[in-house]
Amino acid sequence: MESTDLRQYRWHEYADLTALQDAAVAAILDSAASAIQERGRFNLVLAGGESPRAIYRRLCSAPADWSLWHIYYGDERCMPPTQEELNSHMVEEAWLSHVPIPPVQIHTIPNGPRADKAAEAYAQTLRGAGYFDLTLLGLGSDGHTASLFPGNDWGMAPDSPDTLAIFNSPKRPPQRVSLSAARLNRSRRIIFLVSGESKHKAVARWRAGENIPARAIMGENGVDILVESTLLLPSKG
Repeated sequence: MESTDLRQYRWHEYADLTALQDAAVAAILDSAASAIQERGRFNLVLAGGESPRAIYRRLCSAPADWSLWHIYYGDERCMPPTQEELNSHMVEEAWLSHVPIPPVQIHTIPNGPRADKAAEAYAQTLRGAGYFDLTLLGLGSDGHTASLFPGNDWGMAPDSPDTLAIFNSPKRPPQRVSLSAARLNRSRRIIFLVSGESKHKAVARWRAGENIPARAIMGENGVDILVESTLLLPSKG
C-alpha cells in the first residue's frame, strides 16, 4: 500500500521522453510568467546531470523576458573548472550562453577544491534569495536527488543550513556541494524530472514509501513528478 503522504506527490505520466520534455518546458515558462507578473522576477533552481540537457536546449528559443530570470543550482561537483562534468558547464553550453540573462543573475556554485569552503560561499549567495519560484530536481537510481545521497544527512530539519558540504559522494567526485532539503523545500513549486529505465527501482521504492532522499523534498504546495509512464509499470527484472 502506498503511504498516505503520497497525496502530496502529483505523478504526471508521459508516454515518451519527448512528451515529458514538452511538459517540462511548458511548466518552466508558465512558472516564469506567473512569478514575473506577481513579483517582478523569477528565481529558478536548476537540476544537473544529463536528463535535463535537452530541456535546457529547448529554452534557448523560448519567448521569455530573460532580464528578470535569476538562476541558482541545486548542487555541484567540486573539481577543476575545466571539467565538463560540472553542472554549470552543461547548463552554460546547452542554454545560458545562448540567452541574455544578465551574468550577475546567474549564481553558480563554486566548484572547488574544498566542499566546505564552496558551501559556505554559496550560503552567502543564497542569503538574500528568498523563496525559489521553481526548483527542478532529478532522481538517481539509488533514490538520491541533488547531491543528497542515502546514508548522509539530507538537511531536513527546519534549522538546517542552506547548503551542505558532501565529502563522501558514492559517485565521483567525492566532494560536492548541495542545497539542503530544507532549503530546496522553500520553493513555491517543485518539479522532479524522471526518465530512463535505470530509475525504475527508485520510482518503485519512492511510491512504496521507502525513505529515499527524494522523499525529503516536500514544498508547501506539494511536489510534481514528471515521469515516463513505463517507469510506473511493474519491473520486468
